[in-house]
Amino acid sequence: MRGMKQLPAPAETASPDAMSTPSLGVLLTLVRSELVRAIEAELASQGLDLSFTQYLILKKAQQLGPLSATELARAVELDGGAMTRQLDHLERKGYLRRSPHAQDRRTLRIELTDAGSRMWQDTALACGNRVMVAAQRSLKPTEQTQLCNYLERVLHALRDKN
Repeated sequence: MRGMKQLPAPAETASPDAMSTPSLGVLLTLVRSELVRAIEAELASQGLDLSFTQYLILKKAQQLGPLSATELARAVELDGGAMTRQLDHLERKGYLRRSPHAQDRRTLRIELTDAGSRMWQDTALACGNRVMVAAQRSLKPTEQTQLCNYLERVLHALRDKN
């Protein structure tokens, strides 16, 4: 395009060391993949047949209490179709139930069953905690706090539309 300054390609400007260092995006993707793998393995070691997505749904249902499928899907960042499939699986396993909304009969409320709540408190919560402790074992407490602060700032910057 005329009048626009041509920027050199990244490979031309980056040092060899910078090119071998994974980018923030790659590191975040790798960390997430390893967390998913580790949490699913920990859940399986405790006899729980749960995917990471199902684990997140149960976690949010425990934290937020009864809510609509749409609210729960938004909380775990799933589309409606994927949420319905996951809810069907969790309902068949006896961990969740769909109940009519008290004020709006057109809406269903999603909530943990007693069995789901017990499973979360007795097993799944501890599985997630063990994985997070292991993931941060090389960090000092102040570094753990700094890492959380940095990631919150990056997330806020990405979500900030201004």
